[in-house]
Amino acid sequence: MPRIYIMGISGSGKSTLARQLAAKYACEHIELDSIHHQPNWTPISDEAFAAALAPRLAADSWVVDGNYSQVTHLVMERTETLLLLDYPRSLVMRRVIARTLRRGLRREVLWNGNRESMWNLFKSNREENIVLWAWSMHPYRHERNLEFEAQWRDQGRAVHRFETPQQTADWLAAI
Repeated sequence: MPRIYIMGISGSGKSTLARQLAAKYACEHIELDSIHHQPNWTPISDEAFAAALAPRLAADSWVVDGNYSQVTHLVMERTETLLLLDYPRSLVMRRVIARTLRRGLRREVLWNGNRESMWNLFKSNREENIVLWAWSMHPYRHERNLEFEAQWRDQGRAVHRFETPQQTADWLAAI
């Protein structure tokens, strides 16, 4: 059974792909956002984050998605296959804007009772505005994806970096 870790910028489709893979392999989908964002968007402490995640990672199979440096090392230790969603900024921005508007209009409940507010789109603090976050972090995430890909290839470990949704879909269809 697989242990797959999916990384990518907000809005790249990590959770969607993770749900698909978890269903395909009949294993747990571990969405790091759901652990990190406690009620009222309160972040969990690093220690509590690691403690909550560790027993779930001990399972024989899972699909994890997210980019939290506090726990990346824990996930990487057990990961068999690393998937990096490295899509163009223009695509990511369209997706994250559409997702934020949909969630805001529908008042979708995310994790631990949290909801995205459409009003956050008007805030200038990237910690509160997911669109600004995705815009500003895109170059950093791209560089990190390249670093992770090189490290994993050098170690002979399974890694796939996808630059388009079609590449991802083709890979998914082939497994």
